[in-house]
Amino acid sequence: MAKRDEATAARAYWSQGDVADREAIGEAWVRVKRRLRAEVGEDVFTSWLARLELSGLENGQASLSVPTRFLKSWIEAHYLDRIVTTFRSEFAGVSGIAITVRSALREPGQPARRPAPRLVVEGGGATGPLGGPQPVAATSPLPGSDRDEFAGAPLDGRLTFDSFVLGRSNALAQAAAERIAQNDRGTALYNPLYIHAGVGLGKTHLLHAAGNAARIDGRRAIYLTADRFMYGFVASLKAQTSHAFKERLRGIDLLIIDDVQFIQGKTIQQEFGHTLNALIDAGRQVVVAADRPPSELESMDERVRSRLAGGLVVEIAPLDEDLRIGILSQRLTAVAAAHPGFEVSPAVVSYVANAISTNGRDLEGAVNRLLAHATLTGTAVTIETAETAIRDLVRNREPKRIRIEDIQKLVASRYNVSRSDILSERRTAAVVKPRQIAMYLSKVLTLRSLPEIGRRFGGRDHTTVLHAVRKIEKALDGDTTLSEEVELLKRMLQE
Repeated sequence: MAKRDEATAARAYWSQGDVADREAIGEAWVRVKRRLRAEVGEDVFTSWLARLELSGLENGQASLSVPTRFLKSWIEAHYLDRIVTTFRSEFAGVSGIAITVRSALREPGQPARRPAPRLVVEGGGATGPLGGPQPVAATSPLPGSDRDEFAGAPLDGRLTFDSFVLGRSNALAQAAAERIAQNDRGTALYNPLYIHAGVGLGKTHLLHAAGNAARIDGRRAIYLTADRFMYGFVASLKAQTSHAFKERLRGIDLLIIDDVQFIQGKTIQQEFGHTLNALIDAGRQVVVAADRPPSELESMDERVRSRLAGGLVVEIAPLDEDLRIGILSQRLTAVAAAHPGFEVSPAVVSYVANAISTNGRDLEGAVNRLLAHATLTGTAVTIETAETAIRDLVRNREPKRIRIEDIQKLVASRYNVSRSDILSERRTAAVVKPRQIAMYLSKVLTLRSLPEIGRRFGGRDHTTVLHAVRKIEKALDGDTTLSEEVELLKRMLQE
């Protein structure tokens, strides 16, 4: 009875809608998202749940929104139960949750659309039409497409090999992509070509450049992001046209897949693997990009990882100073052509290239800030004004994202064992200690949950990870040598 009264009070409280209530609700929603991030892991959260927003909460009914229909369908199919459980931990009085698409929400002055179906929550379970994927109407195309799930994402005509700035870190990737794009019809080189790099280092530019060059040559090239590939496959299953989708996908000359690390789901990964095999066996070219090498695609089917690793795997390394100066100079030249009188001295270019070493997108942002400063204030760009203009880019650099695989490799190397030893069932002292240290560092330096860490360590139970973490924590208090070793490992991983 007390629980029912609490829920009733909570519903009345949420419906009042004053400023204090909204602030409290906002803080609770932040905690929900923080818990989701910890439970599902950084990669899954960033890929699928980061764009969830709490768009309404009234009379015990919650409305969450996402930007695309595909994302809505995917979340409902794979993460809805987890979201409901986590949501109820902060909003005990909620009786219903609906996920809507933000682009489909009613704008002021437009007629109201039919309300989204409601998920009814009773006790700890969930029932109702939102428990599974929602059907996509055959007459509702993906925004920006021509009602064809296979249409692919558009290629950016500005991203060509001519506009790509070459340096030591990207020369091999550029040469391989250009060679493939110019290759004779009916043959395939380095199949598949797998390019991996961090954010903003140019891999997507190369994919667009290869696609543009192939189309100019008269070849049929399709560029798909991981999201687009998954949407096309899921939509074809719902429309019962999956066979036609597969056949059309396998009938092209050049298939380009970007951000392949985001391809999720056993069935979709299997279909992706079949598509790879069919195209490669038929002599058709495949180009794939990701943020890590194939061996580190932990959630990917092992056969797909093996197929991806069987071609040419090329890494684009971080930008060196000369390459950063080249990127800045090219962009500044283009901006100066559109804004006569805008000039930046070589000294300022050198300063910016030294201050921003992360990626090309930050360099692009720096050019935009310099242009804004010069045009809005009417003053020349000096090192002092440049320092002010790009301060946020320098100060707000994101800390290095540490992966469990990096921890395992470093610890294994430090203690003269192999990574496979750490993942194995061996219980010798020479292996147990580094394994426990690696588990401890994974808990301290990443946002992974204990169950996720256990899975990354050979499928161990979360209690094993918890035991290892507690044992290392206790040992650190009384073992100065171990404490120094762990601190050194932390610094090496964070550099």
